[in-house]
Amino acid sequence: MPTVLIFGSPEHSADLFHEIPLGITDPFLYLEKDGRRATTVSVLEADKVSALGVEILDPSTLGMDELAEQGLDMLAIDGAVSRRACERLGIEAATVPPGFPLFLADHLRGEGMELTVDADLFVARRRIKTTSELEGIRRAQQAADEAMGVAASLIRELAGGLTSEQVREAMQAVCERRGCELADDVIVSHGAQSAIGHESGHGAIAGGEPVVVDIWPRDKASRCYADMTRTFVAGGGEPPAELLEFWNLTRESLDRVYADVRAGASGRRLFERSCEPYIEAGQPTQISKQPGEILEDGYFHGLGHGVGLEIHERPWMGRIADDLLAGDVVTLEPGCYRRGFGGCRLEDLVVVTEDGCEVLTDFPYDL
Repeated sequence: MPTVLIFGSPEHSADLFHEIPLGITDPFLYLEKDGRRATTVSVLEADKVSALGVEILDPSTLGMDELAEQGLDMLAIDGAVSRRACERLGIEAATVPPGFPLFLADHLRGEGMELTVDADLFVARRRIKTTSELEGIRRAQQAADEAMGVAASLIRELAGGLTSEQVREAMQAVCERRGCELADDVIVSHGAQSAIGHESGHGAIAGGEPVVVDIWPRDKASRCYADMTRTFVAGGGEPPAELLEFWNLTRESLDRVYADVRAGASGRRLFERSCEPYIEAGQPTQISKQPGEILEDGYFHGLGHGVGLEIHERPWMGRIADDLLAGDVVTLEPGCYRRGFGGCRLEDLVVVTEDGCEVLTDFPYDL
């Protein structure tokens, strides 16, 4: 079992929140060696952290008072306290995540410690969701489904000069009622806006336009996200022929991918599989484009990504990809676009199983 150090606050570090699932905003050091877990939290947080079965190394017992009297600044004090905490656990070498602070790495290495950055180790610790994390993802997805239903009704009715901002506010109200947060920049992009990557969308929605709605609510209790996308025709009329073509290709892409999703599947191969209908129809993709070409039309993004304490986390499913594991929670979100017109994206959230996947999204694909 590797010896691990993480420095930060659970409020801002998904790696640390995974270990200490508390809304602590002040940074501290988390240490793990041979099954022993400890932190340098102060008395302000000690009761909550110790209730998780984590040992408390109070900074006062590590000489913080004397260091402060010497006139050291907070970074220097954090460095010295962290080194002394490592000594308490007999740590002379440790593995750290890529976001480990440079100031602390410099200090610890200067004191003779060996630190190794290993992104894969920390990814592996979080990929298979805990029971509470998966419950939170399910709650967030249920909120997403309900919010998408409200958005669909508003967009299809298209009453009173409906705007992207109004749809967004209506979805936020649903998520709040469901115990979830929904960011101010969630996507309600219409017309030509819907072909511009992560454009949030703004202004009045016109009848007959494509409207891409991409939402990622976060469950407040677990801090875990869900993620889903659907595309609609504003006003609920007949879709433009080009949008219908995009939708048919995207449905076919999803169908082909679903047939192959399971533990052990290559994320790269799944992405290639998702590209096949677009390539067959003459649409550009990341697979078929020329090296160095900036792709703005067609299927210009990857198939999907992991979802959990971060909205975009591994495993990846694109040109850079991972093999899937049972217990991964991932999106499947192919799409097709043309600048100046608009686009179509359909995104589901699934839990990977040994022989397939469980679909968490419960919402129809209809335009």
